[in-house]
Amino acid sequence: MNKKANIAIVGAGVAGSSMALYLGQLGINVTLFEKEPSPISGPPFCHLHAGGNLYREISDKQCITLLKQSIDFLRFFPFIVDYRPTVIAIPTNDSGSADALLPRLELLKKEYETLITDDPRNRVLGESANYYKLYSKDQVKFLKQQQIVTKPKNCDEWMIPVAKNIDLEKVQFPLIMVQEYGLNLFRLAAGASLSLKQMPSVTLRTNTSVTNVEKDNSNAWNIIYTTDDQKHQEHFDYLINAAGFRTGKIDDMIDVECERMVEFKAAYVSKYDDYNDTLFPEIIFHGERGTPRGMGQFTPYPGGYFQLHGMTKDITLYEDGLVANTELSCQPKLNQNFIEKIEKSWSQEETNKRTSSAINHLSQFIPQFSKAHVGSKPLFGAQQIPGNDPSLRVGEVSFPTEHYARCEIVKVSSVMDMIDAIIGEFIKLGYIESSTHKKRDFKYLKNLKEEDIKAYAETLCIQRNYPTLLANRNVSNK
Repeated sequence: MNKKANIAIVGAGVAGSSMALYLGQLGINVTLFEKEPSPISGPPFCHLHAGGNLYREISDKQCITLLKQSIDFLRFFPFIVDYRPTVIAIPTNDSGSADALLPRLELLKKEYETLITDDPRNRVLGESANYYKLYSKDQVKFLKQQQIVTKPKNCDEWMIPVAKNIDLEKVQFPLIMVQEYGLNLFRLAAGASLSLKQMPSVTLRTNTSVTNVEKDNSNAWNIIYTTDDQKHQEHFDYLINAAGFRTGKIDDMIDVECERMVEFKAAYVSKYDDYNDTLFPEIIFHGERGTPRGMGQFTPYPGGYFQLHGMTKDITLYEDGLVANTELSCQPKLNQNFIEKIEKSWSQEETNKRTSSAINHLSQFIPQFSKAHVGSKPLFGAQQIPGNDPSLRVGEVSFPTEHYARCEIVKVSSVMDMIDAIIGEFIKLGYIESSTHKKRDFKYLKNLKEEDIKAYAETLCIQRNYPTLLANRNVSNK
């Protein structure tokens, strides 16, 4: 193993931090550059896409890839998972049907069974036979009469609050409960930060901006960066571009070809005091993206907080929020108002307006939820999408020039495939031995203590101006 190789990673989001954790475990010298004060502060995520059932418009191939990637991700970061299921509902005014989803669900169940057969450690979503469950209208009416269970342990107990709160005349049947769990952004940021600080071979430079990148005659890199208004320069053998929606800026510095889009998105934090002690599953109401009937996503947190998506232009999507790169630059140019949201702040007026729109969108199906109110500022950010297909949900990494990797994950669960691809390149270059490929025994992550993760995650919430309850799991570990 050539531990003398120096690796630069630009961007400490999910991709960059995960890559640094992997390399740091192997003893590789890594410097991680991050513009923000702490890692993993980019676009919101809340859902382990273990089958991609939120996205009926994507291909079966993408869904199978998301299933495998989600299992790998859950095994890598078990401390960020909310072990609660997701309910899929098709509105009565939607052109689709629940029956149309069943062939894909069966395909995913069989694929999950195969993954367990290949490696029993993949049994992280429960038994394959229980990957999904259907509920008829009569079954839901029966559950509506049952008492709420404080700590639900099976599908029926999780379905009770859904049965009691949704308008049964506004959804088609059967309802589908699937083992797609929740993910906690603040817990991931906390666990990654705590682990990175323990790794002697990893240097984390926060509040740092990379201002230029130069390639020398030996295909190595000079990184010019500023920290606290001081200019510095360092030399590296390999460059990993994990700059998220700013990936194109690094591409422009080194003059490589590209094709990508960037999309600004937001999720809204609401609070409903009557639900303080009720544990909900996540609930997805399918719909046509970009129309007033766009998909609604109801994501529970402790204490009556709910993260809301509405795939309409009045809520999560924006009229001019999706942009592509040009022939002159690899960096798609978002309008300045989006940059100001990302780098500065939201106005209270827009926070109130869009959160209220999200509450109204979800209360079509959950009438009592109309009493909810704004819980905090939104969760937000810009997401890069490689290529020119805005419906793409699977993407990992590309290698447009020597000694350079460009990370292009679309969903956070893609990071393990991204890592495997980059490690393959490092093996070819002689940086590491082939025996380390797909080696995933991470003592730094496994040694984290729950009380430390929780405390630091709450600290991050305070620093980022969010309620501390967003740092907690919606239900205790299974």
